[in-house]
Amino acid sequence: MADLSVTLSEIETKIRKLIALKNQLEEENSKLIQQNENLQLDLEILMTENAELKEKINNLVIVNTLGNEKEVGESRQLIKALVKEIDSCVAMLNAEQ
Repeated sequence: MADLSVTLSEIETKIRKLIALKNQLEEENSKLIQQNENLQLDLEILMTENAELKEKINNLVIVNTLGNEKEVGESRQLIKALVKEIDSCVAMLNAEQ
């Protein structure tokens, strides 16, 4: 009978430890779930910011490309004006001969 009492006490002690461990694991699980939700929100925010920044980069590339095209157009006009002036000078030199 004494053995049975000791065995029951040991089982009861083990059950209490298991219940405490279960409660601890449930609490930890709850914290991890909350942390996961927070990280998911952070991820969504970062993905949105990333998309916005990519859009800004694309816009800047477009603006720079258009700016370069404008510069190219202005450069062509300048070259045409210089060529006209050179042709005029050559014509004047030919007229003098």
